[in-house]
Amino acid sequence: MSTLNRWESFNRNAGLESQVSRIFGELLGRTQESNLTTWAPAVDIFESEHELVVKADLPDVKPEELDIRVENNILTIRGERKFEKKVDEKNYLRVERSYGSFARSFSLANTVNSEAIKADYKDGVLTLTIPKREEAKPKQIKVNVGAQAAAAATAR
Repeated sequence: MSTLNRWESFNRNAGLESQVSRIFGELLGRTQESNLTTWAPAVDIFESEHELVVKADLPDVKPEELDIRVENNILTIRGERKFEKKVDEKNYLRVERSYGSFARSFSLANTVNSEAIKADYKDGVLTLTIPKREEAKPKQIKVNVGAQAAAAATAR
């Protein structure tokens, strides 16, 4: 039994761009899809009072496939997610995840201590904790009240 595909004529209300996108989408949907190209993992970066934290989503990336470096205040995370051929390629119905090598680079401020970076990898998430230098951490300054300031405050 053959598959019947219904052809819908152009909708007069839809724009030309969406029409072309739909046609190419249908054509590409029938061909073998391949995402074996470079990709960039999603990254969150946040700052606390004492440190900078970088979290990168790296599912199916083996820790030994990661290369994390700091050179000239540039933090670079490199690695590779390999396409495992446990299943014959012709049996795949859809491949949406990206595979291959990746590299992400971020400028670090001079306020961080790049010599003390800690890297943890758990559940496919790489967490880099970058402490701030002592001189960059906020400091609270205590106000001392001297005899003159106390006398002036009482005279008011």
